[in-house]
Amino acid sequence: MEYILMFIAAVFVNNIVLSQFLGICPFLGVSKKVSTALGMSGAVAFVLVLATIVTYLANACILKPFGLEYMRTITFILIIAALVQMVEIVLKKVSPSLYSALGVFLPLITTNCCILGVALLVIQKDFNLLQSVVYAFSNAIGFGFALVLFAGLREQLEFSETPKAMRGMPIALVTAGILAMAFMGFQGLVK
Repeated sequence: MEYILMFIAAVFVNNIVLSQFLGICPFLGVSKKVSTALGMSGAVAFVLVLATIVTYLANACILKPFGLEYMRTITFILIIAALVQMVEIVLKKVSPSLYSALGVFLPLITTNCCILGVALLVIQKDFNLLQSVVYAFSNAIGFGFALVLFAGLREQLEFSETPKAMRGMPIALVTAGILAMAFMGFQGLVK
């Protein structure tokens, strides 16, 4: 039951993008088309779960035993950058169409603060490895859900008559704000 509540909380109540405001750059940058948003969600989910596992193990096996907790952030950044490079190489070979569709946004995963944020939150919340993986996966689903939902809304906005001054990013920001307020309605669902 604990893991189900953790999943619901991460996807709806404390959504990594809409409640904690981590990962806003790819949220706004890749959300013009649903197909691209789905690809980015998959790549972020893979890197997020893998990075959480590797950073958890690095913290538990190297940083803590040697008293190097102060090196946590820089170590995690280096691990995440290496994992993104690995994902980029794999995507280039396995799915060139997805690789080209993501284009410049794939390197954004390296600087996606939700990945570093989740890795640090796992340590801060003192989760064990299984809880860490569930938390990372749940946040990845929450990120993907928000991204795809927002991309669908932005696609619909292309067909609506928006005032000239609000076209493009202004209406996208207003829509993101309304979406964040809608997710605030889930606040009482789970503690």
